[in-house]
Amino acid sequence: MLDDKNLEDQDNQQEEATPVEEVAETVSDAAEAVVEKVEEVAEAVAETAEEVAEAAVETVEETVEAVTEAVEEKVEEAAVKKAPKERIAKAAAPKQEAASDDSDSDDEDEDAEIDVELPTGATGEAHDDFDWTIDKRADNSYSEAERETMLAQFDESMSAIQEMEIVSGLVTAINDGDVVLDINFKSDGLIPLSEFRDTPDLKVGDHVSVYVEQQEDARGQLVLSRRKAKLLLAWESIKDSYENGTVIKGTVISKTKGGLIADCGGLETFLPGSQIDIKPIIDYDSYVGKTMEFKVVKINEAIKNAVVSHKALIESDLAEQREAIIASLERGQVLEGLVKNLTDFGAFLDLGGVDGLLYITDISWGRISHPGEKLELNQKINVVVLDFDENKKRISLGLKQLQPHPWEVLAEDISEGSTVTGKIVNIEDYGAFLEIQPGVEGLIHVSEVSWSNQPINAREHFKLGQEYQAKVVTIDREDRKMSLSVKQLQDDPWDNIEERFPENSRHSGEVKNLTPYGVFVELENGIGGMIHISDLSWTKRYGHPSEFTKVGEQIDVMILEIDKNNRKLSLGHKQLEENPWDTFETVFPQGSYHEATILRKDDRGAIVQLPYGLEAYAPLKHIRKDDNTYAEADEVLTVKVIEFNRDDKRIMVSHMRYLDDIRREADEQVRKERDDERQETRKAVKKTQTSVERDTLGDLDVFSQLKEQLSDDGGDDE
Repeated sequence: MLDDKNLEDQDNQQEEATPVEEVAETVSDAAEAVVEKVEEVAEAVAETAEEVAEAAVETVEETVEAVTEAVEEKVEEAAVKKAPKERIAKAAAPKQEAASDDSDSDDEDEDAEIDVELPTGATGEAHDDFDWTIDKRADNSYSEAERETMLAQFDESMSAIQEMEIVSGLVTAINDGDVVLDINFKSDGLIPLSEFRDTPDLKVGDHVSVYVEQQEDARGQLVLSRRKAKLLLAWESIKDSYENGTVIKGTVISKTKGGLIADCGGLETFLPGSQIDIKPIIDYDSYVGKTMEFKVVKINEAIKNAVVSHKALIESDLAEQREAIIASLERGQVLEGLVKNLTDFGAFLDLGGVDGLLYITDISWGRISHPGEKLELNQKINVVVLDFDENKKRISLGLKQLQPHPWEVLAEDISEGSTVTGKIVNIEDYGAFLEIQPGVEGLIHVSEVSWSNQPINAREHFKLGQEYQAKVVTIDREDRKMSLSVKQLQDDPWDNIEERFPENSRHSGEVKNLTPYGVFVELENGIGGMIHISDLSWTKRYGHPSEFTKVGEQIDVMILEIDKNNRKLSLGHKQLEENPWDTFETVFPQGSYHEATILRKDDRGAIVQLPYGLEAYAPLKHIRKDDNTYAEADEVLTVKVIEFNRDDKRIMVSHMRYLDDIRREADEQVRKERDDERQETRKAVKKTQTSVERDTLGDLDVFSQLKEQLSDDGGDDE
């Protein structure tokens, strides 16, 4: 039994061990495959290394031969003895080492054996047995002059290239959108063809300026930039123009606010609208795309910005022309000019390089409000030189002077008494000027507008451009003056004024004007008079006529007085009613008392209204009340008339006097009552003294009654 069990256990162990053995076999097979693969790769690498080594050896040998030939040629040209073969081999050693380094980079594990002829004295012996003096044997082969010559020739063959500088490069090739440039450096540079858009005819062999950004980038390539070179050269050109006044060229590329943007050598600059031309420019779009010359007038180093001017070039060109023109000017000379600008005060003309001013008063013999009424921009006209200042370069021109003065050709039928027609061209406080024909004007004085003596405001009566007929009063052809009259075209209404407007007659008129002292009333055209402020009302006093009437209202008046010589009428309004002051003298006598209402009050007193609408004046101290306060407006008081003047139509009243009278009457009443009582008392005493006899004390009735009373009281007590 035990044996059977042991056998079963062994079988189970064998079954469990079987998978492990299988895994081990699989791993062993894989390892063998890997080893075989590694051996194959090693063989391939060895073969490749041998091929590379062989190629490197061949390259080194070719390089040594080429260097040897070049050195020999240099030595022969310098008239130097032929260098020993050992020195040539020594000169070629760096090239061999460079070639060896290249082969080592391809395969670091393989060493290439190169058969090179060793210099004399160099053997393949150990390091310690090497002859270290071998490099000193040819020291005396070249003289010092020969060495300097050879070094100079070497330096000339190499150019010192620095970063962040501009150099000239030779186009050697143009391929696949790139331009290959030789700048005499150890390597060529590539620049995208897109940076040469400004030179579409670029070809091999052209020289261009480029900017060295890096001598070697991360990949060991030379980095150049055509765009940066253009910008730096353009900025240098702009600085030179600003500092030295040189001229630069640019192309207008776009329009912006206030001017144009110009590309000057690849750098954008600002061309203000005022600096485009000597004459104002309206259409900026017409300049876009044009190539122009500029001068730099302002730069900003910090932001590399510049302001250019084309006008400065034009002005500098015109300066000489201006000097020549001014030198040849003479007063009275007739020139042709081009209208370049119109202003409110005149027009500026271009006389071919120099500007002249044509004042508005010298454009036409007639009055104009703006030069645009007679001239247009870019219009060519002939003008005469009136005056000029060589120092200030100012030229005054005239246009109307080319024509005869209108007064010189004025028709002879225009004389005193004739009627003319014209339009108002100027208005002043004293009158208006009527233009009969351009350059011929006459004055209509305010006194010649109407027969009325009422003041006339010329600025309100006349309007510019309004047509009028007038009569010539005076005319002076030598002084070129003329006086006109509008009112004389009508009959003088004052000739029969007494018949039409007799004194004390009643009429109705229109209020034309108000002044602080009266009202001007027009009865009919040319006839009017004034109502004095005191003649407006019998009973009321007005501070200003506007309190009574307004301009434009109708008012009834009475003719009080006629002054025909001075053409004046004195009018009255209150005279239409009877004078109530004859009655007021009996109604409001001095010392009488009345109820009054305060209408208005000021620092000096108050105006009060009495019965019948009559107004009176009360000084401030006379409107003080019992409590020492002053009465206010609309307050009703009892006043005493202290003054009545019929001639001046004036009444003065006082509330204080009324109070004093009341107090005085009260005191007199009390005094009178006391006096009366005192008199009555005296009479009673006197009467008593006469009726009573005083013989004894007991005889007196009073004491008798007292005695009886005392006796009665004693009896009761018992």
